Amino acid sequence: MANEAENRAAFEVQAGYCDAMAAPITARVSRALGRALTRETQVGRRVLDWPGEPVADALVLRLIGGLHALHRRGADAALSQVFTGTITNEQAIDAVLAGAVARHDATLLPWLDGPPQTNEAARSAGLMTGLLHVAERFGPQVEVLEIGSSAGLNLLIGRMRFDLGGVQVGPPGSPLSIKPEWRGPPPPAMTVSVTHARGVDIAPVDVSDPRAAERLQGYVWVDAGERQARLDAAIATVRAHGVDLVQGDAADWVEARLAEPQAAGVTRVLMHSVVWQYLPVEGQARIRDAMEAAGARASVERPLAWVMMEPNRDLHRHEVRVRCWPGDTPMELVALTHAHGAWVEGLAPPYETRDYVMRREATEAR
Repeated sequence: MANEAENRAAFEVQAGYCDAMAAPITARVSRALGRALTRETQVGRRVLDWPGEPVADALVLRLIGGLHALHRRGADAALSQVFTGTITNEQAIDAVLAGAVARHDATLLPWLDGPPQTNEAARSAGLMTGLLHVAERFGPQVEVLEIGSSAGLNLLIGRMRFDLGGVQVGPPGSPLSIKPEWRGPPPPAMTVSVTHARGVDIAPVDVSDPRAAERLQGYVWVDAGERQARLDAAIATVRAHGVDLVQGDAADWVEARLAEPQAAGVTRVLMHSVVWQYLPVEGQARIRDAMEAAGARASVERPLAWVMMEPNRDLHRHEVRVRCWPGDTPMELVALTHAHGAWVEGLAPPYETRDYVMRREATEAR
């Protein structure tokens, strides 16, 4: 259980993460909030008395998302000067943010109720890198099961066009073109055919609702104009074509999906990105157990795989890991990636093999 000092320190941790991802305005906002919050507002009291693990709970990003949404609405002129980078003086930023939290206390408070729904479509570059490794092992046809789907943007992975180190995959002419800066050796030059993509989220976002879309857009950092444009294109694609997304508990849903019949010649793939930290320990254990049990039943005709893109917060990077059944090879680290998909670094075999652990903030804080 955190205390006020630890909760304030989370703002510096998040600022360091923003620094590493070239987001100076969001880093300034994060640091200023850590200094400026007081117990004179409901938001301040709730943040400073946060009972959980503030970094793992993405507490800082919850509040920054709410402030960014106010800026996007044009609801606070002084706040917008901070978010546009017009004001850069530390003391001035502290004063503006303290005033904005006080003025919009009731509006900001609900933003603390749940984790951010960032749902960055470019994260699919890391996920597709993992799927290419799966296709190299079992063939091109995959059935995707995604947990923590948020608005379902990454369920569009079969509709996106990728250029991953020169490896082209996905339909030409797609309105969603994903081309990260590629580092290291390219991924396997395979074809991936997504036969079906289904997802679940504890609180799915319906982007057909303008207010829900606005909330999603608020979580995209103000420094990232390209991300915002990509999000707009992804929202338009979901509205035009729809996605297979339901509300539910991740562990319940995974257990039920793995129990369903599987088509021959199609690899069933559990997929997720920046989700594992939000699951309860019991839910994580149930999913691991369900995958191990399904893996024991897997065959060459009906294989199973697990593709994840999750954070290593010690190194300010995200890791793409792949596990395949049938087979005894543990989960393999096949690529590193920027949190929002700006770059992907392919790794060469032999791959590091170990189970995924979020590392410092998710482990030492317990």
